[in-house]
Amino acid sequence: MTTPPGAAAGPEQPRTVVHLLRHGEVENPDQILYGRLAGYHLSHLGHRMAELAADYLADRDVVRVVSSPLERARETASPVAARHGLPVEIDDRVLEAENLFEGLPVAGGRGLLRQPRLWPRMVNPFRPSWGEPYGQLVTRVRDAVVDARTAAAGHEAVIVSHQAPIWMLRLATEGRALMHNPARRECSLASLTTFTFAGDELLSLAYCEPAAALLPQARKGAGA
Repeated sequence: MTTPPGAAAGPEQPRTVVHLLRHGEVENPDQILYGRLAGYHLSHLGHRMAELAADYLADRDVVRVVSSPLERARETASPVAARHGLPVEIDDRVLEAENLFEGLPVAGGRGLLRQPRLWPRMVNPFRPSWGEPYGQLVTRVRDAVVDARTAAAGHEAVIVSHQAPIWMLRLATEGRALMHNPARRECSLASLTTFTFAGDELLSLAYCEPAAALLPQARKGAGA
């Protein structure tokens, strides 16, 4: 990932595609910001979303499926891997971003302003002060994409991750500011952010929503 989308690359270079797949809807009735907490699984709707993503990728030349270690990601990766007869490889580098609000009923940012004890954690949105530095997050996810590209050279790889890691990498790749409004992320449940390379040169970045028909049924605050 050394050049912006659209850069020229030699025709002799192998074409490799890496899809970043966000997991499906999570069962989270209390709207907890679950972050890296264990025990948060896909809802029934989330499993349907995962199946739609797997259907979308079924005819692609996928030779590697990688997942965050969290349950919701592994459950989303499972039908994708099954379609291609592949194992799911776990990579901690595509884990959800660290967040100091983890475990609190503040999913979607709601409730933060009503808890004064949390205010000191919100003073620096540029870092951000409430969790993992943006630059660190981008670096680890980019490294995972580079390794997936190398392993799947000439073919396609799927990495199942979470909204923040996927979106931060997209911002960095497009040369945009890393500080942003989470409500404006283009990274819906079970969506695909796709990087196409010729050799190690990035040719294009694309986005699609295989589970778009199910998104209106998703509960607010049910996925991150």
